[in-house]
Amino acid sequence: MGLMSESAPGAVAATTRRSRRRSLRRDAFAYALIAPAAFVMLAVHVAPTLGGVYMAFLELNLFTFSRLFHAPFAGLDNFRDLLFNVDNPVRSGLWNATRNTALYTAYTLTATLVLAMGIALLLAREFRGARVLRTLMLAPWVVPSFVVAILWQFMWQSDAGIVNKVLVDYTHLVDERPVWLLGPNSLWAIVIPAIWRGLPFVILVFLAGLQAIPRQLYEAASIDGATAWQSFRYVTLPLLRPLIAIQVLFGFIYSVYQFALPYVMLGTNPGPYADLLMTLIVRQSFGNTLFGYGAAISTLLMLVMFVWVAVWYRTFRRDLVAAR
Repeated sequence: MGLMSESAPGAVAATTRRSRRRSLRRDAFAYALIAPAAFVMLAVHVAPTLGGVYMAFLELNLFTFSRLFHAPFAGLDNFRDLLFNVDNPVRSGLWNATRNTALYTAYTLTATLVLAMGIALLLAREFRGARVLRTLMLAPWVVPSFVVAILWQFMWQSDAGIVNKVLVDYTHLVDERPVWLLGPNSLWAIVIPAIWRGLPFVILVFLAGLQAIPRQLYEAASIDGATAWQSFRYVTLPLLRPLIAIQVLFGFIYSVYQFALPYVMLGTNPGPYADLLMTLIVRQSFGNTLFGYGAAISTLLMLVMFVWVAVWYRTFRRDLVAAR
């Protein structure tokens, strides 16, 4: 009996060691499978990102670009010029592009979420032709960004564009033909196409979420005397918060990094009213050959996005945990 009790801990330890070896072999096999993908991700994403951050600390311009990473080290001079040097023309362009990007993101994200929720609520109802309409709603989303930009560029034309024809010739809502691709209206010329293109995907996500909500919850709310608004506020909205959180995250990031629409519609210099951060970065880097400033702006933008993701996660953490 004593021998058995003494050998028991040894047997347990041996079993534990064998279990650990099997676990290590299993983990090693899993790591071997994901290693190629991890290496590609490292080579495609992490290495260029680190290279871009390092370029932000270099005096990299037309005259030093041939030396690339061996260009003179500028330290924090690029960041200091962008943030505090009032005599630097790039600084004024940066603050202007930041304001335009903030407005563009706020308008696009808010309108897309609100309109998508309203349209999804309508499409969730059963009516004749609902399936056809739901399919047709995806059309703007599958159209390439380049085609969307060209299409809306023609629509925004002051003389022959369909928008001004509707506003001036058909409905007489406006007396004079507005100029959309220049001046104060140019921001709306890229906001509205962005909303038009982004709506279908968000509608599809919200529609899938609405169809997953049990009908019994609405029946119980109706029995308790809840109105349609109360049912939406206390049943629909809380259950859709995880989906709303995801759309807020990706919609914000997509809007901040928007480049195709303003570039194709308005060119590399959209003007002070529609110049976004991405068009500013491309223009300063490749148009004005101020690669150091372009890399510095990109680095600052990346840091801001890290802060945004942290704030977003802190705000919606409970909703994401509850959705698991």
